Amino acid sequence: MKKKISLAFIFLLILSACSQQPDAEVVHLANKDWDDIQALAEGENVRIYMWGGDEGVNSYIDDWVAPQLLENAGVALERVPIDTNEILQKLLNEKKANKEKGTIDLIWINGGNFRNAKTNELLYGPFTDQLPNYTSFLKQDRLDLQYDFGTEINGYEAPWGKVQFVFFYDSAKVSNPPTSFEELQNWVKEHPGRFTYPDASDFTGNAFLRHVLYKSAGGPEPLLENGYSEALAEQNSDWMWGYLNDIEKDLWREGATYPASLTELDRLYSQGEVWMTMGYNEARAESLIEEGVFPKTTKSFVLESGSIGNTHYLAIPFNSPNKAAALVAANFLLSPDAQFAKYDSTYWGENMSLDKELLPAETQAQIDSYDRGTSVLPQRVLDESFLPEMDAQYVNWIEENWIHEVVQTK
Repeated sequence: MKKKISLAFIFLLILSACSQQPDAEVVHLANKDWDDIQALAEGENVRIYMWGGDEGVNSYIDDWVAPQLLENAGVALERVPIDTNEILQKLLNEKKANKEKGTIDLIWINGGNFRNAKTNELLYGPFTDQLPNYTSFLKQDRLDLQYDFGTEINGYEAPWGKVQFVFFYDSAKVSNPPTSFEELQNWVKEHPGRFTYPDASDFTGNAFLRHVLYKSAGGPEPLLENGYSEALAEQNSDWMWGYLNDIEKDLWREGATYPASLTELDRLYSQGEVWMTMGYNEARAESLIEEGVFPKTTKSFVLESGSIGNTHYLAIPFNSPNKAAALVAANFLLSPDAQFAKYDSTYWGENMSLDKELLPAETQAQIDSYDRGTSVLPQRVLDESFLPEMDAQYVNWIEENWIHEVVQTK
């Protein structure tokens, strides 16, 4: 004899089945072809939350990308300047509150921030294989498509650009820039007050300190071979702390305070208080020279011990309210036209994330004939000095220990 199944029981089974399904929007977009995604995106707004400390970068987004994206895809782009750690805290709070519709559609991210976002499931994805420009103009076996500061990417972020750390100096005041940390040490002592670096909590300041740690360790290999190790960092940092404490008394304001950001250091340089600045973008000075912010005599240099370079990315938050439009915006930012406009020092001036040999012939010709500017080092010099990034956990280690070993030793 067959037993009757109650309607209530059937209803419970349906609810249980529905609760085990993947996020409906993820499935919805994953099953759409690109034309459908573009149709869904048209007329939508995209908010990109990103670091806002470089005017060339800001101008690129506001003055070039936003108008082009609106004209070509019908998507309005709004740039929201904010530190990445604040973005992640906002998303984490929204995750805990089960807020399904947030306010952020795209994030400029990499390194430790990506590790934290991915670990805490704050990102939408995987999505990169849906982007036509990702699959067409990037070699899929590239390591920076697989890992970001040692964290597996798994399609949760798309490479937006490449940058390399350089020092900038006023050649009217500095005739022979240093070529080594030892020469920089001597230069600082001979020109007291004319050099400083941003606080270790600042992205650029921490990058400067990572160079010093590599030097202290005798090169990048000891810190790269085994991933993050606090014991290894401590064993290889004696020279680093000694060096930083030795130059401190001859820094700007005798090391009593450090610029809180790269923007503040740039201001000191533009006003002639210090004769050097720095940055994680080998060509960013060109737009500042053009605008009259930096002196026309600004040049750049790297130290013989090397120059750290890395890839940075775009990601979509788990609760982006306009995911289709975010996909369209990300794809546009990876287009040959948008990448070359970014390469142009009129705006940003940084290297492309795309592989040159996969680009259209006309774009390759544009790259070959383009003069990046007198403040930009030849690509050969940059390539020869390139150093890979260390594990992102060293960033936090440096920040915490710099306070104890340098700031609090006054």
